[in-house]
Amino acid sequence: MRDKTYLDWPFFDARHAALEQALDSWAREHISQQHDKDVDQACRQLVRQLGAAGWLAHAIAGGEYGAAGEVIDTRAICLIRETLARHNGLADFAFAMQGLGSGAICLFGSAAQRAAYLPRVARGEAIAAFALSEPQAGSDVAAMQCAALRDGDDYVLDGEKTWISNGGIADFYVVFARTGEQPGARGISAFIVDAAAPGLEIAERIEVMAPHPLARLRFKGCRIPASQRIGEGGQGFKVAMATLDVFRTSVAAAALGFARRALDEAMQRATGRQMFGQVLADFQLTQSKLAQMATGIDAAALLTYRAAWQRDQGRTVTKEAAMAKLTATETAQQVIDAALQMFGGLGVVSEQPVERLYREIRALRIYEGATEVQQLIIARELLREAKNKDM
Repeated sequence: MRDKTYLDWPFFDARHAALEQALDSWAREHISQQHDKDVDQACRQLVRQLGAAGWLAHAIAGGEYGAAGEVIDTRAICLIRETLARHNGLADFAFAMQGLGSGAICLFGSAAQRAAYLPRVARGEAIAAFALSEPQAGSDVAAMQCAALRDGDDYVLDGEKTWISNGGIADFYVVFARTGEQPGARGISAFIVDAAAPGLEIAERIEVMAPHPLARLRFKGCRIPASQRIGEGGQGFKVAMATLDVFRTSVAAAALGFARRALDEAMQRATGRQMFGQVLADFQLTQSKLAQMATGIDAAALLTYRAAWQRDQGRTVTKEAAMAKLTATETAQQVIDAALQMFGGLGVVSEQPVERLYREIRALRIYEGATEVQQLIIARELLREAKNKDM
């Protein structure tokens, strides 16, 4: 029986513990722990399952659109991601992208935009995607080159986006493009582009070490109504950062799910593997490693759920979310590597649980802000706080 005493921490309400327990039971029955060879079909099926079971209602906001609440409960989405990641990395991906892909519409969309897209996202009937990164503009959003030019009642998009999760299977994309109101990041706007829009094509499907649908998008004279712009012109950077701020802490939670599963696997291996007349767990080196793994997981969990709790109290969590994301993803990498080492040669056999975890965790140290970017954010916030104290 997995230890769930962390659900008694003061960060959580009784409803959070009930949510985790219900999802864990559902996932045991409905989610396979194997990677499907047809990743696109598996992802579509997971979105439908998560929507039909009501879990995607937590990924959006607004009761009238089918959401679980009027605002997104950060602790809830973190618990959901942690639980799904422990069972199946693609299930976590499917849930997370429904939230991230529609987050800008939740936060800044018009009533018409919310009504058109959010109910379908919540029911698992429409797959969402978030299209921000470009070949020459990843962490440096201000270097964005994809352009959207106003032409009467329309905008015309030209350019490329890459590393787009759900690329190729999404029903719509929230796309960020340069509209030129001001230089740099202040001249970017956000748009909803339906997958069937003329001029949008999938330029390349990208194969990565963990099986997720990923693609490079190309826009060539892609004409969309001006009513598809999200928020005001030139506010795209604000829209993107606010959306990422909602979900960044949940990346740490997904890493926790991977790490907890790795520790579970390591404990089973250590207590069951016979070696030199005793079991692996009898060796002090093994005990030391298990202690480090468990301590790292708890430390990362405390940072993660502190950030989630603070955000749910309406506080700014720029520094706290960065600390959580950095610590949880780096710790999970170390925990999974240690678990794989305990399995020896079996650990690198394709589709073994620890081998799958080893491939799943690596991307989390990069996307939604690489570890190095999180370090810069933390330092920047510390220096800003120190300057404000001196004033």
